[in-house]
Amino acid sequence: MPRHSHSSLLLLASALGSASAFTSPATSTALRRTIAIAPTSATTRSMSVLDAFFGKKEFAAPCVMGEESIMSPKAHGTSETPVQKDLRWKCDYETADRICNFNRHYAEYAGYWLTTSFVEDARNVAKEGKEITFYDSNTGKPLFVAPKGRSMEDFLKESGSHGWPSFRDEEVIWENVRCLGDGESVSVDGTHLGHNLPDSSGNRYCINLVSVAGRPVGGEEE
Repeated sequence: MPRHSHSSLLLLASALGSASAFTSPATSTALRRTIAIAPTSATTRSMSVLDAFFGKKEFAAPCVMGEESIMSPKAHGTSETPVQKDLRWKCDYETADRICNFNRHYAEYAGYWLTTSFVEDARNVAKEGKEITFYDSNTGKPLFVAPKGRSMEDFLKESGSHGWPSFRDEEVIWENVRCLGDGESVSVDGTHLGHNLPDSSGNRYCINLVSVAGRPVGGEEE
């Protein structure tokens, strides 16, 4: 089978959510998040073709759906600006910029977030009875607040079981976050965040830490 045909089948499997039919849950998640992609303009066309054949997914409320145009080419990939230089938790700048701005499907490797200072910081925050606000690595806008409706340890445990920080509906700041028809989670400014991979508990936003490691513009971190 030609390479492009094989890639197309993988992309279709991801878009249809059919990967779970022939892989384990962990492998299915990894498959969906590591599919090779073409440049942004070509990817936009591919998504349009998929939508035309299979229709867009509509995720259950309170998930807010967005249009593919959010991820149209801009001054810096899909965003107007590169990621901030001094990202939180010692996240790598080049990895963050590539994933946030020049990518639609690739992810930081599973468990990357565990190699940063995030877990230690999260547990210190939990000791103070506080939550963590996660900011867009490009714009500094707030995107997620966690944990809500659960403990920090529950949040870390679920994230650890999937390989990436995993947020639930009540932890999303919907003013600044959208889901596209194929499940891609993005900021309203064009930052690639990750994917919505619903499970038996509802929507689950599997997010790259490097995409939400920004610092608030003109304000203190929470």
